[in-house]
Amino acid sequence: MTIIELYSIFLQSSGIATDTRKIEKGNLFFALKGNNFDGNRFAEQAIKNGALAAVVDDIDVSNPEKGIFYFENSLVALQNLARYHRNQINIPVIGLTGSNGKTTSKELIASVLNEKFKVLYTQGNLNNHIGVPLTILSINPEHEIAIIEMGANHRKEIELLSGISQPTIGYITNFGKAHLEGFGGKEGVIKGKSELYAFLREYKKTALINTDDPLQVSLSQGIEKITFGSHGSYTFSLLENNQRVSIQYKDLVINSQLTGQYNFTNICAAFSLGLYFGIDINTIKKGIENYSPQNQRSQVVEKENVVLVLDTYNANPSSMEVSLENFSHFKGTKSIIIGDMYELGSESVLEHQKIVNLAEKLNFDLIYLVGENFYSTKTTTTKVQKFHTTKDMREYLKNHTLPTQNILLKGSRAMALEKLIDFLP
Repeated sequence: MTIIELYSIFLQSSGIATDTRKIEKGNLFFALKGNNFDGNRFAEQAIKNGALAAVVDDIDVSNPEKGIFYFENSLVALQNLARYHRNQINIPVIGLTGSNGKTTSKELIASVLNEKFKVLYTQGNLNNHIGVPLTILSINPEHEIAIIEMGANHRKEIELLSGISQPTIGYITNFGKAHLEGFGGKEGVIKGKSELYAFLREYKKTALINTDDPLQVSLSQGIEKITFGSHGSYTFSLLENNQRVSIQYKDLVINSQLTGQYNFTNICAAFSLGLYFGIDINTIKKGIENYSPQNQRSQVVEKENVVLVLDTYNANPSSMEVSLENFSHFKGTKSIIIGDMYELGSESVLEHQKIVNLAEKLNFDLIYLVGENFYSTKTTTTKVQKFHTTKDMREYLKNHTLPTQNILLKGSRAMALEKLIDFLP
């Protein structure tokens, strides 16, 4: 079977499925493999559960009469099907990546563009070699713009995802110390993320560039640009606000529901794309101000006269540093609960110690370190307490109340610091 033949089946299907437990009638099932599972074993079950057809890469399982079709590699077949589907679509596609701020930027951009257009955008964390094809295959004729988030933890991954999603506009939020182990250090991060620029340059597409980031300006040479920043097509000002980010565009003031000055560029990027696509500035303002983070990314929650800043979805040295710096400017007494950062390789010990040194320097009232990496760091003040696990910290909170007006939770996804929220004031 060819991809073109498979595409004709896809057009008759009700969508893609990769989990037989979630099959809907008429789905096209792809039998994917992982370290602990083999989807080929469930192909017949997928058909019994209502799938229109199934794609497998175990020839012994294939059975065309039952609608079970063989490809050499099911994952590659999924990616190639998405690439073929993308070639049939003639709408703007915004592809974005970066070390920090990808998801918040995506959500903000979607909130703005949804005010005027029918927008398809990446849901949840479907931003990898499986998630991006699934998102592309979700684009249907009613959509007018697509926003594709692309994550990566090693070189050549953004190259692959760009080739599948084929963005007409690309945006790299920043280059930070994320996935250092897979990328082989900060230089590897820069080269890996810049694979998006290579795609845009080769295919004569457009890049959204923050002109106040000289590295972005340098690496995007030779690409048509939409620019924002002090020297950009669109210029913005950051306004003083203790907890949430406010910006100004010309005479218009926008008060977001996000915390952290690091979100200034994310908001500017969304506003700039709104202007680029011809949306009225008051409508853009509405889109930004209506966006309320619910995904524990820069989320501010007021709970019984205590302000909780929830940023527990992910963490790396770059995002941890700016998060602590931002929180240090909150008015009133402050506690921080910070959890281990992952995928740092040989840099892990040094980077965790740097964060502890910064936390002590910023003079927080109480510092709680959670995880084996932070537990192994050296501390110099009595206001620091350490816990091996999130569970240990949770047991502590059952009998102790944090006596501060503001509390920050920040850590990698695997630390699951959100499990502490119910035990906080």
